Amino acid sequence: MPELPDVTIYCERLAARIVGATLERVTVVSPNLLRTAEPPLEAAFGRRAIGVRRVGKRIVVALDGDLFLVLHLMIAGRLRWRAAGTKAPGKVGLAAFEFSTGTAVLTEASTHKRASLHVVSGEAAVRALDPGGIEPLTATLDQFRAALLRGNHTLKRALTDPAALSGIGNSYSDEILHRARLSPLLLTSRITGEQIVRLHVATREILTEWTERLRAEVGDGFPERVTAFREGMAVHGRYKQPCPDCGAPVQRIVYAEHETNYCARCQTGGRLLADRALSRLLRSDWPRTLEEMEG
Repeated sequence: MPELPDVTIYCERLAARIVGATLERVTVVSPNLLRTAEPPLEAAFGRRAIGVRRVGKRIVVALDGDLFLVLHLMIAGRLRWRAAGTKAPGKVGLAAFEFSTGTAVLTEASTHKRASLHVVSGEAAVRALDPGGIEPLTATLDQFRAALLRGNHTLKRALTDPAALSGIGNSYSDEILHRARLSPLLLTSRITGEQIVRLHVATREILTEWTERLRAEVGDGFPERVTAFREGMAVHGRYKQPCPDCGAPVQRIVYAEHETNYCARCQTGGRLLADRALSRLLRSDWPRTLEEMEG
């Protein structure tokens, strides 16, 4: 799922192309995409784009007349910038947003069509779509601490809770926890003040570094390769590969459709966290430490 760094770059590059341009038409291909009926989508046609911003993991396009298009890409949704008149491609195409300067094509390479488009009137309606998490790059330490401790969750869950912290998902939470040298399964009720400081610093560092890195990669172009697995990540998507800091093999926890990656040596004192699928299968044969696994 595109997260804060990815959505930030989408907003920047989209703004460079559409602010001041007129939205001429939107062709929706997927019946599941549009989630609102009033105001109608046609009300946006002929309006000038006056701004683009991020709200959590959503892209908000402001049009004159206090009308907004709010787009959530979910896991597999992606935007492409194409020449004027380009249609949404078959199978993966969801919609084509035709501006006077070109076309933003929305695709979703998944059988589960989860991406959504809301057409809303007024800032209050935009705020109603915001889960309410604080902005991690501007939050003070006290604000970060309050958001983190709003419930008793694992650090992985707390970081990815959109009602607590805005814009962080599976990929960057793995990187943040590795930078902070903290277990993804540490409960917030057991975290120390010093660990909260480390996590706050790591959150700001990772999100800033990756936003700057993606901005440099894209340049004046448009993001064409938005993925959860990027070259240069320390642990996310690097199961069994060596940790760049200590060389130990990166581990994983699998649950539902998700996977958490971590370094046991750097983050859990060498202790392996139980993979739900494998630990149920192997029971007592499941290794508890790196030493047991390597032995």
